[in-house]
Amino acid sequence: MLRKRSVTIAGHRTSISLEDEFWSELVRIAADHKTSLNSLISNIDEARATNLSSAIRLHVLEDLKKVRETVC
Repeated sequence: MLRKRSVTIAGHRTSISLEDEFWSELVRIAADHKTSLNSLISNIDEARATNLSSAIRLHVLEDLKKVRETVC
């Protein structure tokens, strides 16, 4: 299900629309990297070339591809 979530980026509150599955993976990525969710999202925001929700989905996809490569 697509949900709106509030996050803080550079001290400003903003909302993103993201499916539960992508959100869960984003939480896992932050935990794996021992960083806060807001910090991870801020890093994604700084490097993005598209809207933030799409950039987060792409980041999650790239991370899952890396995980798959290490397993296979």
